[in-house]
Amino acid sequence: MDVSVIIPTHNPHEGRLRRTLAGLRAQGMDSNRWETLVIDNATSPPLDLPALEDAAPANLRIIREPLLGLTHARRRGFTEAGAPILLLVDDDNVLEPDYLGNLVRLFAEHPRVGACGGRSLAEFERQPNAWQLDFIGLLALRDYGDTPRISNGLRPNGSARIQYPVESAPIGAGMGIRRAAAQSWLADTSGRQLSDRRGGELTSGGDNDIVLTVMEAGWEVAYFPELRLTHLIPAARLDEAYLARLNRGIQKSWMQALTKHGANPWPAIAAWTVPLRKAKAWWTNRAWTGPTGRILWEGACGHFEGRVRPGDSP
Repeated sequence: MDVSVIIPTHNPHEGRLRRTLAGLRAQGMDSNRWETLVIDNATSPPLDLPALEDAAPANLRIIREPLLGLTHARRRGFTEAGAPILLLVDDDNVLEPDYLGNLVRLFAEHPRVGACGGRSLAEFERQPNAWQLDFIGLLALRDYGDTPRISNGLRPNGSARIQYPVESAPIGAGMGIRRAAAQSWLADTSGRQLSDRRGGELTSGGDNDIVLTVMEAGWEVAYFPELRLTHLIPAARLDEAYLARLNRGIQKSWMQALTKHGANPWPAIAAWTVPLRKAKAWWTNRAWTGPTGRILWEGACGHFEGRVRPGDSP
């Protein structure tokens, strides 16, 4: 096999999961060259393979992971996978039919790249209005155009501080990673302490942790535009309350991941200062004036929560 496709899922929407599986079934690569592992992360009731077989590729396996959390599910998938290339796919991602073939080719052409991703384009159940457009970048969407972008180490141009490679770093949706590069992340159990998706929690530190851990092991990361997927976005993910929670979770876990890897330009703060900072941010962001102000304020709250000194009680 060339590729193990890993789909972590917890209580998935059946229609979106079936479209994800149908997108894999439509891949141009011969099915004996890759496998599909759906990691059932404490779904209730458990996923039933016969119920999905009509939409799924023939190489599908369902693996139960009872410990709730995206990091647990990914680790289980990496451990169970049998191929030298691992591909993380969310349960609402539809890959273009050439995704797997392009992934294998790109890794062969770029031997120093340990992890990569590409374009994640939205299919909205309901078109966003004007204020919502300002926040769709929170929804695991990405399109940097037609030019590949490959990182240049953690300290590009002699930087004194580790810098996160924002425009070349893959997001979790559609991230391809070499098994050899994944070993450094699997060996680093401290990553389990980062905030990441767990049930209804809306954090995403795991993606950033994988990227930085892979690069610390000597690999580069990359954006390749020919890797394309469609992200299915239900109407509820455009609601003010959801976007506010999402922004708070993302900003908190972003601070934690940067701090873990010595890449955070913002200093740690004492927990007792956080309520005061939040109160000031309420006024600065005019949180009472409408959705935009509230979402920005929630992001500021997450930023402060993520900067609390390790071991400091809130």
